[in-house]
Amino acid sequence: MVSQADDLATVALAFTRAAAEIVPDGTPPSVAFEPPRNPAFGDYATNVALQLAKRARRPPQQLAMEIVARAYTLEPRLPGLLDEATAAAGFINVRLAPAYWQRGVHTILAQGEAFGRALTPSGEHVSLEFGSANPTGPLVVVQGRTLSLGDSIAKAMRFCGIDVTTEWVINDAGSQLDTLGRSLYARYRQIADPAFPFPQDGYPGSYLLPLADAARARFAGAYDTLPESDWLPAFAQFGRDALVREQQATCERFGVRFDRWQSEKELHSSGAVEAGIVALRERGLIEERDGALWMRATLFGDDKDRVVVRSDGRPTYYGGDVAYHYDKLERNDRAILIIGPDHHGYIARIKLIPAAFGKPGAIDVLIAQQITTIRNGEVVSSSKRHGDVLPLDDVLDEVGVDAARFFFVMMSADSPMTFDLTLAKEQSNDNPVYYVQYGHARIASIERNAPPALRQAAARATTLERLVAPEELALARRLAEFPGVVRSVAMGLAPHRLARYAQTVAADFTQFYGACKVLGDDFDVSAARLSLSLATKTVLSSSLGLLGVRAPDRM
Repeated sequence: MVSQADDLATVALAFTRAAAEIVPDGTPPSVAFEPPRNPAFGDYATNVALQLAKRARRPPQQLAMEIVARAYTLEPRLPGLLDEATAAAGFINVRLAPAYWQRGVHTILAQGEAFGRALTPSGEHVSLEFGSANPTGPLVVVQGRTLSLGDSIAKAMRFCGIDVTTEWVINDAGSQLDTLGRSLYARYRQIADPAFPFPQDGYPGSYLLPLADAARARFAGAYDTLPESDWLPAFAQFGRDALVREQQATCERFGVRFDRWQSEKELHSSGAVEAGIVALRERGLIEERDGALWMRATLFGDDKDRVVVRSDGRPTYYGGDVAYHYDKLERNDRAILIIGPDHHGYIARIKLIPAAFGKPGAIDVLIAQQITTIRNGEVVSSSKRHGDVLPLDDVLDEVGVDAARFFFVMMSADSPMTFDLTLAKEQSNDNPVYYVQYGHARIASIERNAPPALRQAAARATTLERLVAPEELALARRLAEFPGVVRSVAMGLAPHRLARYAQTVAADFTQFYGACKVLGDDFDVSAARLSLSLATKTVLSSSLGLLGVRAPDRM
């Protein structure tokens, strides 16, 4: 069966030949058909007449009309492929025949879950870092957003044939680990002595209490009379390891699995910082001042040079970043970093790193903006269990993984969002994730209720020419958009587009289902409509899967 791509290629070639014959001088024209901003103009449009008008020395509108007429003369198949081709304001707008959209439904049914997926690897290798956090407490709501964004982008990229390595950096090389150790030690001592002082700059979260109990069982008072220099490393490491395990468990529960967990401390001890410094020195970008090593960041637009190694030999935080991003770019063609809303001032310093290593523009930074969590219209900033923070796990306990994953990607990452816990739990059409999942479950129910002979006919998709109603063709058009939407998610780092698309598909199916009885008296019409329904089910399932959300068959 001829594919949609073949049909569109035939149309594009006809208009290319027509334009080349009418304007024969110079470089052959490039005729690219794209969906117009306003679908009322047609299914696809090209501006080739606007491009060639000056060379042709006639108005774009006149030239567009000539190209349309010549294309129909050159390609006798156009009347069967197009319902119409019109010239408007210099654009050529085409509306494809129903057979084009019917073939699209056939393609979806034939390819199943592979529909839209790249057949061959792109050859591009990308490092995608997201979610990275200090190992000093539980993951909180805003980290849930970065996890959802990053994992959905990774899934979309892999769907498009891109080789992605997902990475999490354990920020365990800074002073915050000592603060954790002192905080945990104080809670540990308070088990036997409630009056034991808690450090003023400590982490007061109640999440340390069970860790203190575990530390008591582990150390059994061995450090109670020893100086800080003896107990601090042990308690800092104990707390760090326990909290990293908790963070990993939360990620696993959330359906997010990382290819690489990179300890910042291990990065420093591995010699990676030295390797990065050597690479910068070879490019003449390191200067020694007062015993410290400075990167000549001003050469790349920074407002000042940056210390990468202190005078005592310890790498700075930025020095560690330089080393890690150098390591990423040695392993990959480019890197993507998704960070939280409190890192705006850091973006420029990160983006200059690849330029310093001769790969300008090789790092993209995406900021996941702040989240306001509400319940029953009131802001929620803490949980009953923890009191002082709102852990991601508590949100998952309340609304479930599916709702959280979907809600976190509904808005563009650069927009602040409100997470309505009450709405996320509703079983109504007002709840976006419920609405999309219900659409999938409804189609599964229709499929179960269809007679076996009808299911077999629908799977063979031999009566698709009966799909001619406006609601049927509108749904078929929408399904054909899926591959392009996924590509836009992968290229634009924008999973909200897929969330919105899934909602639109569910809405179009509702319109179709209300106007066109699927299991009716006419066998061929019912088979065609069931084929369209099953194609919709495939697209909804793939869309939800790329967002890390289940596609249930029953609700």
